[in-house]
Amino acid sequence: MTTTQDSATERSVPKPVFTDAEAGARVFPDSNSRRYNYYTPQKRKQSHYEDVTVEVQPDPRHYLTQGWLYGFADGRGGYPLDWTVLKAWGSDKPEPQRGPGTGGMFVKEWPATGWHEFRDPNEEWELTLYRYNSNVVRQVNQNIEAARQSKAFEQWNTNWVRFVEQHIGAWMHVDHGLGLYLYANANRRAPTNMHNNAISVNSMHRIRAAQDLALYNLTLSEEIDGFDGSAHLETWKSDPAWQGVRDVAERLTAIDDWCEAIFAANIVFEPLVGELFRSQLVQQASPRNGDFVTPTVIGAAEYDFAERDLRYTTAMFDLLTGDREFADHNKAIMQDWASTWTSLALSAARTLQPLWSLPDSKPPRFEDGLDRAKSRFNGILTSLSLEEPKELAQ
Repeated sequence: MTTTQDSATERSVPKPVFTDAEAGARVFPDSNSRRYNYYTPQKRKQSHYEDVTVEVQPDPRHYLTQGWLYGFADGRGGYPLDWTVLKAWGSDKPEPQRGPGTGGMFVKEWPATGWHEFRDPNEEWELTLYRYNSNVVRQVNQNIEAARQSKAFEQWNTNWVRFVEQHIGAWMHVDHGLGLYLYANANRRAPTNMHNNAISVNSMHRIRAAQDLALYNLTLSEEIDGFDGSAHLETWKSDPAWQGVRDVAERLTAIDDWCEAIFAANIVFEPLVGELFRSQLVQQASPRNGDFVTPTVIGAAEYDFAERDLRYTTAMFDLLTGDREFADHNKAIMQDWASTWTSLALSAARTLQPLWSLPDSKPPRFEDGLDRAKSRFNGILTSLSLEEPKELAQ
């Protein structure tokens, strides 16, 4: 005969014993702090942007005392500082050698503070990206829908319809190419998460602007009889007026140095070519030809650059031209970049000149628009303590 153990019998189970050595048990001065303190905020108090951005990307010169956790096939790990020829204070100091018995060789003094001191004045991170772009798309869509309801597109003459389908549509190729192949690439190569966030948002601005033009093109194909939604393709590929812009855009996407890519695109190309096309041609000619819709689409992209992307760019390079150790080194390199890309950008801008004569109601003279673009460009260089390149006189 077998007996069964009473299920109510208490089992012998080890009781938890707390020793105050558990995670979170220790009390110290910042135990109740709701803010991070491993970085120095730019202002008196830390911002939400800094809490979610600063020092998120680790580096063996600061926290990864065991070395990079990942690397490339050639043996380099993480985010090498030699991906740009520009330097920040102390960036030429070698990384600590790791190995058994070294204790990780913790670096007390961060040897590249010129990079990690950068703060995006726009304070961009994931939440702000979605909020801003959703608002822009919502406003653009509302403007286009209002134009459809009021039959505004029926007021366009044939000449202006041809101009929009061919030349305004062609600009989407610039936005798409630079957004996808220049800014997205530079984002991966930049050494800190503050740079990554700002540049990736810049990339999304350009891709969204290209999408805005593509969707606008589809709307016009539905609303305007005879509107050729594919005309921009042939214009981009073979129209002589666009081959200078196409050449420079393709050259920009081939830049290997991430700092040169951002400098050439945002400091040189955009003021001398992008703003020239958007502000001095499209924004001026559209209302004169009865088109009050296209400026709202183009204007969204213009605001992206003028009020947001240029702001982070000048803040980023201002740190480097004012670096405590490498200011002269950085200025000399940027001056060379300015000379090289100014010559190319101005040549591209001048190939666009025939577009100014195409609308029935003409915009202000091309030379006047180019002079304003040059003045704008010169002001940006001056803010970075750089000199006007002699190529600007061509």
